Amino acid sequence: MNINSTVRVAMLWLLTGWLLPASMAQVATQPSVGQQPTGAAASGQQPGAQQPAATGAIIAQPGVTPGTGVAVPGQPGANPSAGTPSLDGANGPVNLQPNVISTFNSGLGPSPTGLRPSGGSGNGQSFTLQQAIDFALRQNINVKNSVLDGVSAEGRIKEVKASALPQIAGSASLTDNLIIQRAFLPANFFDPNASPDAPAVPVQFGVKYSGNATINLNQVIYSPSLNVGLRAAATYRELAQRNLQGSKVTVAEQVAKAYYSVLVSLERAKLLDYNIGRLDTLLNETQALNQQGFVEKLDVQRLDVQANNLRAERQNVQNLIELSYTLLKFQMGMGVNDEITLAEQLQDRSVDDLRPLISSDPTFRYSSRIDYSTLETQIKLAEQDIELTQKGYFPTLAGFANYGYNSGRNAIGQLVTAPWLNFATVGLSLQVPIFDGFQKRYQIAQKRVTLQKAQNSGELLRNSIDLQIRQASITLNNGLQTLETQQRNRDLAQEIVRVTRIKYKEGVGSSIEVLNAEASLREAQTNYFASLYDFLIAKVDQDRALGRLYIGL
Repeated sequence: MNINSTVRVAMLWLLTGWLLPASMAQVATQPSVGQQPTGAAASGQQPGAQQPAATGAIIAQPGVTPGTGVAVPGQPGANPSAGTPSLDGANGPVNLQPNVISTFNSGLGPSPTGLRPSGGSGNGQSFTLQQAIDFALRQNINVKNSVLDGVSAEGRIKEVKASALPQIAGSASLTDNLIIQRAFLPANFFDPNASPDAPAVPVQFGVKYSGNATINLNQVIYSPSLNVGLRAAATYRELAQRNLQGSKVTVAEQVAKAYYSVLVSLERAKLLDYNIGRLDTLLNETQALNQQGFVEKLDVQRLDVQANNLRAERQNVQNLIELSYTLLKFQMGMGVNDEITLAEQLQDRSVDDLRPLISSDPTFRYSSRIDYSTLETQIKLAEQDIELTQKGYFPTLAGFANYGYNSGRNAIGQLVTAPWLNFATVGLSLQVPIFDGFQKRYQIAQKRVTLQKAQNSGELLRNSIDLQIRQASITLNNGLQTLETQQRNRDLAQEIVRVTRIKYKEGVGSSIEVLNAEASLREAQTNYFASLYDFLIAKVDQDRALGRLYIGL
């Protein structure tokens, strides 16, 4: 590969890694359940949540890059912490055993060094991935709204239950009969000798002022519709809880992928700093050889161009780090100006360590998927809705009691001073529906269609879950094979660089060979960490497909 080809490849890699993550500036969409059909990105990331790993994004932890002394910043403008982050697999990923379900399967290990906020004050709150998810479950707006929906559901449940309790109401009235209506009585009612054909005599019944004060009590004794409503109240509460759990699962997935995205951007910066340091060392050695007349000035210029390209790319990655942090804080429900510290890092693990993650789960049940259990609850509510309408054909029996006082006078003063007379009634009320013009019949027919559609959706969801599980399993297997290949390529590239540098120092190699070997090493490093990132993101999607991404309310 000549120098022009190397520069073109580097610029294409840089443009791809910079332009695609720009979509992250948009508000993140809700992640889809499972991954896209075969041919989609292996990571299954949601738009705007992570940069595609194919752009060269790699997993990172801030600190001092081994062998360079170059510190990798955390949040933009932050002072780096001292220490050397280890990529050894001393601490295994969470939940390597597929049958042991923890709260979240992160695959992360503890970070030897944390990030520090601007000014080096060190007061940024530290988060492991699990802590970040727990924080988001308290602060994320979607989760808060789901909690409020649960509060509203409890109010609706109490409303239904309240209709089964006695209903007591009081009423009072004061009437001024401006013109009292007259009744017409036969004339012989007053004069027995009057002719039957004599005109009727108008008679005024009533008084000018009347008052009434009553208290009423009604109690439902028998109502099949009310009984169904009371049973549906518990189902409605269950649905509210399912919706809340679904929101939490979605938030857990979004935060996990955003957390990985920050680590990717940081590792990308760390590797660039490491390679810049290596290239600067080679550049200094080559300049010394040029001054002694052993190499041409053109070799120095080639290395200088390569170093300038890497520094420009490093600045672009630094901007990407800021964007990745902003997205993570957005998903967590934090303010974009808040400072945070990442307390975990992705480990450089062997393939054997990761192989248990792809094991199938023999204990899987569809009901472990929150969306499936939510649909089951909706079907139950649809069945109870049909039953509620059917119970409308049954009679309703209620008891009632009334007690009050009334009075009537022709003078308003007498209405106040004269005694009021009491009255009381008690009885039963029976309502029997006879014919409603087939209204309930057509309502039931419509609701049966709704129930059938929900049942069809259940069948479709089961097939979709089966597809997602198989796809996640295939993606994980492919990811593991790719990771194994990239691990070998990285080791080979490191050996090639070592040998090429020795040959160049001994005068039996060219600077072009060194540049090509360095470029191949950077590509192998990028591909390795990108493969590891894709594998762990696919593991998140598999946990979502198996219903074990996040456990607990």
